[in-house]
Formats: sequence, structure tokens, C-alpha cells
Amino acid sequence: MYKDMTVVYIGLATLGAVSFFLLGYSIRKFYAKKKVRTAEENARRALENSKVEADKIRRQAEIEAKDFLLKARSEFENETRARRQEGITLEKRLIQKEENLDRKVDLIDRKEKDLERRDQSISAREKNIGTKERELESLLQAEKEQLQRVSGMTRDEARQVLLKRLEDDVKQEAALMIKRTEDEAREKADKEARKIIGLAIQKCAAEHTVETTVSVVNLPNDEMKGRIIGREGRNIRALEVATGIDVIIDDTPGAVILSGFDPIKREIAKMSLEKLLEDGRIHPGRIEEVVEKTKKELDNLIREEGEKALFETGLHGMHPELVKLLGRLKYRTSYGQNVLQHSKEVAHLMGVMAGELKLDPTLAKRIGLLHDIGKSVSHEVEGTHSKIGSDLARKYGESENICHAIEAHHQDIEAKTLLAVMAQAADAISASRPGARRETLEVYIKRLEKLESIADSFKGVEKAYAIQAGREIRVIVQPEKITDAQAAVLARDITKKIEEGLEYPGQIKVTVIRETRAVEYAK
Repeated sequence: MYKDMTVVYIGLATLGAVSFFLLGYSIRKFYAKKKVRTAEENARRALENSKVEADKIRRQAEIEAKDFLLKARSEFENETRARRQEGITLEKRLIQKEENLDRKVDLIDRKEKDLERRDQSISAREKNIGTKERELESLLQAEKEQLQRVSGMTRDEARQVLLKRLEDDVKQEAALMIKRTEDEAREKADKEARKIIGLAIQKCAAEHTVETTVSVVNLPNDEMKGRIIGREGRNIRALEVATGIDVIIDDTPGAVILSGFDPIKREIAKMSLEKLLEDGRIHPGRIEEVVEKTKKELDNLIREEGEKALFETGLHGMHPELVKLLGRLKYRTSYGQNVLQHSKEVAHLMGVMAGELKLDPTLAKRIGLLHDIGKSVSHEVEGTHSKIGSDLARKYGESENICHAIEAHHQDIEAKTLLAVMAQAADAISASRPGARRETLEVYIKRLEKLESIADSFKGVEKAYAIQAGREIRVIVQPEKITDAQAAVLARDITKKIEEGLEYPGQIKVTVIRETRAVEYAK
């Protein structure tokens, strides 16, 4: 019995062990299949993620390739456009030169015809003079005989009387001829001068240039203002000390204002700040480094601007220091007019005038381009810009004609050459043309009111009107109080008072109008 129970227990134990073994095997197999499915799921996800990442990389590569292609195409189009513009400019110059040659040929033909007409006129006059001489001799002979017969004078006495009478007649006729000749010469000279100046203005097309004493730097966002200021204001102080320009950071959205009267320093500050914003590293050490690098870059830009001005005016062979001083003029203004643009304009005007007057156009253009060279250093050196410019031109090897014209273009000294007078005229034309110089509306209105009030302050003035943007004032006087002679004196007095009490660019023409009326009634 006991043994049978033992066998049963052993069988049960064996059966339990086999059951537990089978159960463990099933569980392990279940978990193994689950791990396999998990691994397969992870592999599938990894494969999908790899495909997505590959698509992203492919799309990014396509975008970069398109950007590079667009950039290359843009650069090519810009270069093509620049070369096309250069070709158009050269074509215009060639056309202009052809027109000048045609005009000169026409002028020579007209002069040849004038000479032929003058020769014919002189020949006719010589014939008339010979006829008149013969008639005069016969009249003299008849008068001698008449005088001797009537007055009983001797031949010598009659000769004296006759010579005296002829002398008086000749003097009167000579005076009339001289006056007529002077009037004709003056009228012809005025007409030719107007023609030359008009032609020069017509050929010279210039821009309307306006400069201010501030520059604006655009910011990507307003958070950059804090970085520009820096901790306890260190960055902004370093920038102001390095450039000498005031940096104004206010409530203006997305902008910083740079204020200063020196345009070169202002340009250095603007370029430096833009580089710092682009780089992102803004601290005192980096600021000083960028400012120094920008100064060198601006020196190169200044030299390139000077060379560009020489190329545009067709000049060469100028001292490098003068070329650099010319480039500095791009950053100087006079009454809002850019001085370099003004100098190029004066050079073109003088070149046209010189061509019409049969003078050297190259020399004239050189004078026009250099006439305001003194303004590039006038804030650093004592004296007028015309005297400083003359000294600089003489120092760097320019001829005495050029130096004299530069010094005389503002009538600081008497003009001794025609080129110096032309420099005065071209400078006045460029400075006084409409749009050349900037003037605010308020200042403009005050200047016109002041101009009219000066004229109204004189006795006998009925009304004064400022016209032609303040370049001319017409004064209407009361005819019963002001005579014609007094009108001329009044115009001169008004001119002197305007010169003493008013600042203005160019010149102001004063015209006094005195009305005279003759009234009759038909009955």
C-alpha cells in the first residue's frame, strides 16, 4: 500500500514536472514570438524613418540646388545687364560724338559761307569807296572854286575851312559807326553766349541730389537694439568712440539712427554697424576691429569713386592723391547738393562750352572736375575752399591755368583767362538749376517773404513779387513818386540790401517796373 502510494506520488510529481516544463516552454515561446514581433515592428519603423529622413535630405538638396541655380542665374543676369548698360552708354557717347562732329562740320560750312559773303561785301565796299572818292574829289574841287570866288579867300585859307568841316563830319560819322559797331558786337556776343550756355545746359542732364546729416540702419528685429546697447551701454559707447558718430536708439521700430555732420565718419559707422549685425558678434573688441577694417574698405571705395569720376569725364593722368580727394567729395554736400556730382556736372558743362569756343575741352573738363577739390579738406584746413583747392592742385603738379581758374571760380581773385570765367559760369549754372540744392519748405517760404519785405521797405514801392523760385524779384513802383532815373537807382539799392541782409544760393535778379500811361478821350 505504502509503495503504491509512493509510485502514485512519483507519477504525480513526474506529471507535474512535465506539465510545468510544457507550461514554461509555452510561455518562453510566447514571449519569444512577442520579442520577434516587437523587433520586426522596430525594424519596420526604423525603415520608415530612414525613408522619411532620406526624403527630407533629398528635398533639402533639391532646394539648395535650386537656390544655387537662382543665385547663379541672378548674378549672370546682373552681369549681363551691367554689360548691356555699359554698351548703351558707349553707344550714346559715340552718337554724341558723331553729333558734335556733324555740328562742327555745319559750323565750318556756315563760317566759310560767311567768309565768302564778307569777301563779296568787302569787294563791293571797295568799289563804292572808289566811286565816292571820285565824287568827293569833284565836290571838293567845285567847293574850292566856289569859296575862292565868293569869299575871296586864298587857297590855303579855303583848305583850312574845308578840312575843318570835313573833320567835324568825319568825327560825327566815326562816332555813329563806333556806337553801331559796339551795339552789334554786344548783341552778337550776348546771343552767342546765350546759345553756348543753352547748348551746354541742354547736353548736361544731372540728377536731383539730396543729402542729410543722418543715416538710418535697418534692424532685423527690435531685440537687436539691446545687443547694440550692450551691458550697461558698453557696446554703444565703444561704437560712438570708435566712429565719432552719435548712435540714437529710440522708439523707431526696426531702425537705429546715426547722427553726425561728417559724412565719411557717418558712412564708416553705418557700414560697421551693418557688418556687426550680419556677423552677430557685438562686443567692444569686435566693434573696434570692424571699424578699423571698414575704414580701410572705405579708403578703397573713395579711390574707386575718384577713378570713376575721371572715367566718366574722360580724363586721365591725375595724381593719385587728387584722385583720392575727388572720391572724398562724394561724401560732402553743399546746400544739400552732392559736391562730386556737382563737380562732374561742371566738368561736362565746361567741356561743351570749350568745344563751342574752340578751346581745349580736356583742359576745361579738368578745371571743372577740380574746381571744388578744396572742399574735401576745407573742414581740416584754414582758408576758403577755392584757395585751398588751388594750393592742392599746384602741389600735385597741375598747370598754372588750372590753379588760377580754381582760385578765381568764386571771384576771390580777378579772372585773367577765359577758362576761369567759364568756370564761374558753369559753377553758377550747376548750383542754381532747379532741384540742385535742397531747401525745406519753411526755409524756402521765409526766404521769399524776406526777399519781398526787403523790396517793400523802400519808399515809392507799390508791390514786390518774388518769382522763379526766389531767383528774381519784380518790383512795381508808383510812377508819380519814382522817375525812370530813380528806378535804376532803386534797383541798385535793393540789390545791395539783398546782398547785405539775405543768404541765398546763386544770384537774384532785381527788375523795377514803372508803368507809364497816356490817356485820351475821343469825342
